Amino acid sequence: MNNAETKRVVVVGGGHAGIEAAYASARLGVPTVLVSLRRDGIGQMSCNPAIGGVGKGHLVKELDALGGLMGRAIDATGIQFRMLNSSRGAAARASRAQADRELYKSWIQNYLCGVANLTIVEGEAAAIDFDGKEIRGVSLKDGSFIRASAVVLTTGTFLRGLMHSGPEKTEGGRLGDVASNLLSDSLRSLGFPLGRLKTGTPPRLRRSSINFEGLLEQPGDMPPQPFSFTTEAITRPQISCWQTSTNERAHDIIRVNRECSPMFNGQITSGGPRYCPSIEDKVFRFKDKTSHAVFLEPEGFTSDIVYPNGISTSLPLDIQAAFIRTIKGLENVEFLAPGYAVEYDFVDPRYLSPSYEAKDVRGLFLAGQINGTSGYEEAAAQGLIAGVNAAHTVVGRAPFVITRAQGYIGVMTDDLTANGVDEPYRMFTSRAEYRLILREDNAARRLCPIARDLGLLSDAQARIFDERQASYEKAAKWLEVTRVKPSPETNAWLERNNTATLKDSATLSQLLKRPQLDVNDILSYVPYEDPLSEDIKAALEIEVKFSGYLDRQEDEAQRLKKIEGERIPADFPYDEIKQLRTEAREKLKKHRPDSIGQAMRIPGMTPSAISLLALYLKRFRSGELSASCS
Repeated sequence: MNNAETKRVVVVGGGHAGIEAAYASARLGVPTVLVSLRRDGIGQMSCNPAIGGVGKGHLVKELDALGGLMGRAIDATGIQFRMLNSSRGAAARASRAQADRELYKSWIQNYLCGVANLTIVEGEAAAIDFDGKEIRGVSLKDGSFIRASAVVLTTGTFLRGLMHSGPEKTEGGRLGDVASNLLSDSLRSLGFPLGRLKTGTPPRLRRSSINFEGLLEQPGDMPPQPFSFTTEAITRPQISCWQTSTNERAHDIIRVNRECSPMFNGQITSGGPRYCPSIEDKVFRFKDKTSHAVFLEPEGFTSDIVYPNGISTSLPLDIQAAFIRTIKGLENVEFLAPGYAVEYDFVDPRYLSPSYEAKDVRGLFLAGQINGTSGYEEAAAQGLIAGVNAAHTVVGRAPFVITRAQGYIGVMTDDLTANGVDEPYRMFTSRAEYRLILREDNAARRLCPIARDLGLLSDAQARIFDERQASYEKAAKWLEVTRVKPSPETNAWLERNNTATLKDSATLSQLLKRPQLDVNDILSYVPYEDPLSEDIKAALEIEVKFSGYLDRQEDEAQRLKKIEGERIPADFPYDEIKQLRTEAREKLKKHRPDSIGQAMRIPGMTPSAISLLALYLKRFRSGELSASCS
């Protein structure tokens, strides 16, 4: 066997997780093969043509700070950019952008074609070759074999994918693509118990058949704010989305046809996403609501396709048409594709370490919906971490893990690998304990230094980060040292802003701490010599206004990090902790936490149990306890 042939990574799947995994591995200098069912399907947005949202926007910003592609791709192909929760606190603000679906896919494919160390192979992965100690490669359905030292599975909804549209059932992970059945069998043979989850998508509508008159227009923000710290500005014109809503006539049609819905007649038994329910689910779960919002989102600058966000459905097409044509603006709408639900296999993510490596199959990494998550952003973030760690396995470097205190990526990773899922996992800001220090505006400052040390940033990206960091530090210092003296002019300005006048001089930082003043108020009165990006202005304001809270949260995060960071060896003998209740001992053996931090978040684990665990972990390290034989 050619040793050079084994020293590479194979990534299975060309969705958002696979793209980031392959790109991360390749730019770390490791020969990487991306296996996709269809080369022209790489980068496909299977559901909503949008990137970001609450919690999700944070993931994209962090992904970008780590050198990933998604932020740059949406900046290059977005058709509408909006800041969600702009009137709320800094921790809750989130970026979202509509994409031109075809442009996004084309941009990704063109970019990957120019990446060094990356080869794209069209085919269906059939089996993982594992000799009991290490990964040897991947077998394809056509009989060919790709040797590798590490494999990243990013199979999306394709593992035994089954699509439902009314009584019709079709094998496939999305409309027009086949399912991957052989790989499910391979995973079972490796000892992975597979579960089933469900997701869905609405029908696609012809844009030119919609009557937009009288609907609520939703324009984008001006100027649009980029996702990537490397994007200087977005200068393309934006297009509007539109809002309408369902009504009681539509709900009546859905109620009468309840037994035609695979979700309610027993045809689908797997769990679906609670935070993105089908319209059938909404109608039956929220009986008191007489309408539900529907957002008409164009799929591109010139596309005649509209994505009706909010009415995901698996009802038969004729019933879909009946209830949708009761909706204002859609009375004469034409259907281009039906809505459908899709069931698929997933692996319990508790079988993974925080590096996304399988605990019992060294060299095998899993990322994306195969781990029970939903959404492009969650998948992409997992893909990057898995890709980095697959490359590290090949070259013999230590695993790379982001903690809960470092980023939303760490929050998601810990949630998945410590607690598992019983429904498709979706990121929200409420999941993060330290959300005030894990903001969109400081993602680059938090993670770019880590990315640079790993080798994930290009020279150009590192230079841009350094320039932005220098700009931020210079402006922060300027706010600290620049003083404003009391004067009739200054006090008149303060009175106009409904805040107290000055009796003594004050620094600009002191003034900025006042709730009545924001950073733009300060800059309008005391001009700054350099232009500042919106991210830098937001960071300056937040860091000054909430400095006390931020310091306390940072201290808390550091204290918890000391406890959380203590690693628990895979062979730790839990049965030796005799004082531990049997229930707690069994939970620890089942979850096999990688650290004290993960053990703390196992449901039902008490502080006293954690204290005992920490005590016995210390004894284990000193040699007083023998390793487990199990």
